[in-house]
Amino acid sequence: MTSSDTLASQGGQLLAAGDIAGAEALFGQALVLDSCQVFALSNLAWLREQQGRLTEAESLYLRALDTAADDVHLLQNLGVVLMRLRRSADAERVMQRVVLLAPELAAGWSNLGALYAAMQRETAAERCYRHAITLDASYAKARYNLSYLLLRQGRWPEGWQMLESRGQASNFADYFAFPRWHGQPLAGSTILICPEAGMGDMLMLCRYAPLLKAMGAARISLLCHAPLARLLRGAAGIDEVMAIGEPVPSTGWDWWLPVLSLPGLCGTTLETIPAELPYLQLPANAEAREPGAKLRIGLAWKGNPRHENDGERSLASLDMLAPLGQVAGVEFFSLQKGAGENEVCSAISFVSGGAALGDMADTAALIAGLDLVISVDTAVAHLAGALGKPCWLLLPDYLCDWRWLAGRNDSPWYPTMRLFRQPAFGGWEALIAHVADKLRDFSKRRSD
Repeated sequence: MTSSDTLASQGGQLLAAGDIAGAEALFGQALVLDSCQVFALSNLAWLREQQGRLTEAESLYLRALDTAADDVHLLQNLGVVLMRLRRSADAERVMQRVVLLAPELAAGWSNLGALYAAMQRETAAERCYRHAITLDASYAKARYNLSYLLLRQGRWPEGWQMLESRGQASNFADYFAFPRWHGQPLAGSTILICPEAGMGDMLMLCRYAPLLKAMGAARISLLCHAPLARLLRGAAGIDEVMAIGEPVPSTGWDWWLPVLSLPGLCGTTLETIPAELPYLQLPANAEAREPGAKLRIGLAWKGNPRHENDGERSLASLDMLAPLGQVAGVEFFSLQKGAGENEVCSAISFVSGGAALGDMADTAALIAGLDLVISVDTAVAHLAGALGKPCWLLLPDYLCDWRWLAGRNDSPWYPTMRLFRQPAFGGWEALIAHVADKLRDFSKRRSD
């Protein structure tokens, strides 16, 4: 008869090979033979964590810790799960135990710092991050975590430097047969700007192309998400736009760089953000709507569900914006694409938008004819800002993105944007009621 240890080991091999279903089956068989098999429990817990089944993951980690109470790896994973479950006090207790058991472990201090940052205990968070870096100067995660804290506080020179520890650009480095740009002289050079993460980053930072031209770049190419390509072909300073999925040569430029490196390499401070608006224009074949008699409001209530903090930044449903539908003299346009675009709300009737929008150029044309955009933290808000359109941005209290800084109701990136922040400890209801009141005032002033 095959032992539980053998089954668990075979499950680990299948997991490493990417056979999730096969690994789960073998871990389950191992636990039938031995309900305390730590390797099976810990790997099954990790799988549940990746699947978002956090309560199950917690239970499995606790079962494993019943046998291996001082296993630092298990405790670290449990602490992260508890943090994701928003059980900060429990997570802190577990993470403090990790650094007590393994004070030399940089990852333990970095995780504790991330928890304190989420709890908005930023002095403690910075202390933990810096201690992790002291223990291991090469530990990129601590430097990356520290970058978010510094950038949110407006401490940008060091923040941009720490942000360079992120690893998202490694695939480009493996593919291109020419070097990454790190600030070398650009006189007469050709440069390719590459995407990172979501479309919002590209919409926010394509503004740097004219600065690269001013620094001497002769030709600037841009690789972007396909829905952005038509819109960005008209952006100032950009000579060529390619969409992800199209063939991209591995040679043909002097330099490449990831888009999030632009602010740091251009020495951006709060005072030197290139914020002249609009810096994006409608494509020649895009038609904006003419202004209407009623106040025209565009709504976007969900971001990309794959975003790490989407559960906090997105609204659960369009119904949460129902108070806006009670405002007189307003008509609404849906700017929602993808997740949520087919949602309906009895209090809000859309004139158009949503499924009728093909790409971001279509969305830009719709926004151009609006009086105001109200959006959660997603690409639509960046698009409205880049077009110089008034935008009310709804922000979460928990893990609010660094781009919006701390304690401000305006954005130096987008002078036409107003920030509406959740109250401490979160919750959308009170914030949306407040926004509805402001919209009522806005509508009344327009009609007077």
